[in-house]
Amino acid sequence: MKALALLVAAVTLSWGTAVTKGTVIDKQTQKPIANAIVVADGKEYRTDPNGAFVIPASKKIGVRAIGYDRKFYVGGGKMFLNPLTPKALYLSSFGATSSKLMGNAKELIKSTEVNALVIDIKMDRGQIAYRTSNATANKIGAQEVVLFKDLKKFVAGLKKEGIYTIARIVVFKDSPFVEAHPHLGVRRSDGTLFKDKEQLYWVDASRKEYWDYPIAIAKESAEAGFDEIQFDYIRFPDAKGVRFSVENTQAERVKAISGFLEAARSKLIAHNVFISADIFGYVSWHNADIEIGQRVDAIAPYVDYMCPMLYPSGFNAGIPGYSNPVAANYEIVKHSLDKALEKSGTSPKAFRPWLQAFRDYAFDRRIYGEQEIRDQIRASEDFGSNGWILWNPRNVYTAAGLIRVNQNVTQVTKPIPAKAVKPAS
Repeated sequence: MKALALLVAAVTLSWGTAVTKGTVIDKQTQKPIANAIVVADGKEYRTDPNGAFVIPASKKIGVRAIGYDRKFYVGGGKMFLNPLTPKALYLSSFGATSSKLMGNAKELIKSTEVNALVIDIKMDRGQIAYRTSNATANKIGAQEVVLFKDLKKFVAGLKKEGIYTIARIVVFKDSPFVEAHPHLGVRRSDGTLFKDKEQLYWVDASRKEYWDYPIAIAKESAEAGFDEIQFDYIRFPDAKGVRFSVENTQAERVKAISGFLEAARSKLIAHNVFISADIFGYVSWHNADIEIGQRVDAIAPYVDYMCPMLYPSGFNAGIPGYSNPVAANYEIVKHSLDKALEKSGTSPKAFRPWLQAFRDYAFDRRIYGEQEIRDQIRASEDFGSNGWILWNPRNVYTAAGLIRVNQNVTQVTKPIPAKAVKPAS
């Protein structure tokens, strides 16, 4: 029977080329999913408007689509994806391994619309939060703080509870790496190594010899079972008087950032993992790269989701018509997403914004409670984004602004763990 199934899945075109055919279908509506991603044997394909695909013969096939979950199938035929809208909380590696903070997050997942977690894996200070076999990480001292003793077991536990898992990888801010390889660091115009306000070093994003390192950490995170890899600090530092290995022009900066994301996507294909990138909030409002190498139109082709950081407190100069951003939480989020969409050439589903869940630090010091948080979420949902992420650097969250599951106002869809299944006939 197994041999017969493989024979049915593999058909022969003219010239005798063996192929695998299939159709990707929305499990809820039973309608085909156009432009779904199909991965097989290290290559990526897309479904046609009827949700169909024809690829070189392959036994194991990965499928995913924006707005849906991801799965692996054996053979061809009908392949079903479940609609999924991640509504996430951010946890640092310390928060994720704290029984108190993680316990609170899980309680919110049980009682509210939250169904996902963003978890630090390569941290802001360059430390790798799990025990890695990566030679570079061990050589440069990036293993001084190992919080996840068994990352695969940790992720499996979250997925067993139906939690969508996102691994946050900080890319070009990396003090341990620059200290070990100072020739690859960003430099000031006087030739000294650049340090940011936190006294941390940055890797020059144009130095391709560095790229393999964070991509290797992303691959290990995917192998551990994370549903999505999220690249943060995927940019040049926002500072004047710095220099790189290439001319400090918009063209060169954008080329470096999009080049890294293209390389990362290529090397993560086999894992059928979603890929996202964090983007400065003001990038939505500019056609230029605001001197950090980020431009929405240049990033969009290489990621599944773009995650603009739309904290109203971060819009220190306001936006047109709104000089006090913390008094216009809905407008800041909605207008920023609208502007980003104009530039991206994609759909609203290709966005998942970061939203503010911490006290304002730039304007009137207001506490972000129910109204402020709900206004941001409402703006994101009115726009049509595929979910949102709440940020609180202290990892302290409450149910303020969140819809409770028992209110029956919103149906919360929990993701189904990705696994190899036999296709439907």
